[in-house]
Amino acid sequence: MTNNNAIYSTMVRSGKTTYFVDVKEAKNGNKYLAISETKLEGEEKKRITVRVFGETVDQFRQAIDEAAAAVAQQ
Repeated sequence: MTNNNAIYSTMVRSGKTTYFVDVKEAKNGNKYLAISETKLEGEEKKRITVRVFGETVDQFRQAIDEAAAAVAQQ
Protein backbone atom coordinates (compact mmCIF):
# COMPACT_ATOMS: atom_id res chain seq x y z
CA MET A 1 0.00 0.00 0.00
CA THR A 2 1.41 3.38 -0.94
CA ASN A 3 0.71 6.40 1.22
CA ASN A 4 1.63 9.56 -0.68
CA ASN A 5 1.62 11.73 2.43
CA ALA A 6 3.38 9.24 4.72
CA ILE A 7 6.70 10.37 6.19
CA TYR A 8 7.28 6.89 7.61
CA SER A 9 5.39 3.66 6.99
CA THR A 10 5.72 0.06 8.10
CA MET A 11 3.47 -2.96 7.79
CA VAL A 12 2.81 -6.04 9.97
CA ARG A 13 0.89 -9.04 8.62
CA SER A 14 -0.99 -11.49 10.81
CA GLY A 15 -3.09 -14.03 8.93
CA LYS A 16 -5.91 -12.22 7.14
CA THR A 17 -5.15 -8.98 9.00
CA THR A 18 -2.59 -6.37 8.02
CA TYR A 19 -1.54 -3.47 10.26
CA PHE A 20 -0.01 -0.26 8.93
CA VAL A 21 1.84 2.14 11.20
CA ASP A 22 2.40 5.50 9.50
CA VAL A 23 3.66 8.93 10.42
CA LYS A 24 1.85 11.51 8.32
CA GLU A 25 1.73 15.28 8.05
CA ALA A 26 -1.57 17.14 8.31
CA LYS A 27 -2.37 20.10 6.05
CA ASN A 28 -1.38 22.44 8.88
CA GLY A 29 2.11 20.89 9.03
CA ASN A 30 1.59 18.93 12.27
CA LYS A 31 2.74 15.32 12.26
CA TYR A 32 0.57 12.52 13.57
CA LEU A 33 0.61 8.76 14.02
CA ALA A 34 -1.90 6.71 12.00
CA ILE A 35 -2.43 3.05 12.88
CA SER A 36 -4.63 1.14 10.44
CA GLU A 37 -6.00 -2.37 10.45
CA THR A 38 -7.15 -3.97 7.22
CA LYS A 39 -8.76 -7.38 7.32
CA LEU A 40 -10.56 -9.69 4.98
CA GLU A 41 -14.06 -10.64 6.05
CA GLY A 42 -15.24 -13.06 3.43
CA GLU A 43 -14.65 -11.28 0.11
CA GLU A 44 -14.79 -7.81 1.66
CA LYS A 45 -11.86 -5.76 2.96
CA LYS A 46 -12.54 -3.72 6.08
CA ARG A 47 -10.28 -0.93 7.28
CA ILE A 48 -10.14 0.91 10.59
CA THR A 49 -7.72 3.77 11.31
CA VAL A 50 -6.78 5.40 14.60
CA ARG A 51 -5.05 8.79 14.46
CA VAL A 52 -2.95 10.05 17.37
CA PHE A 53 -1.92 13.71 17.36
CA GLY A 54 0.62 15.89 19.12
CA GLU A 55 1.91 15.25 22.61
CA THR A 56 -0.57 12.39 22.95
CA VAL A 57 1.80 10.22 20.88
CA ASP A 58 4.15 9.79 23.86
CA GLN A 59 1.26 8.85 26.16
CA PHE A 60 -0.05 6.42 23.54
CA ARG A 61 3.39 4.82 23.16
CA GLN A 62 3.68 4.39 26.93
CA ALA A 63 0.24 2.74 27.06
CA ILE A 64 1.22 0.36 24.22
CA ASP A 65 4.52 -0.50 25.95
CA GLU A 66 2.70 -1.26 29.20
CA ALA A 67 0.07 -3.36 27.43
CA ALA A 68 2.78 -5.31 25.53
CA ALA A 69 4.58 -5.99 28.83
CA ALA A 70 1.34 -7.28 30.34
CA VAL A 71 0.82 -9.61 27.34
CA ALA A 72 4.41 -10.89 27.66
CA GLN A 73 3.83 -11.77 31.34
CA GLN A 74 1.02 -14.20 30.53
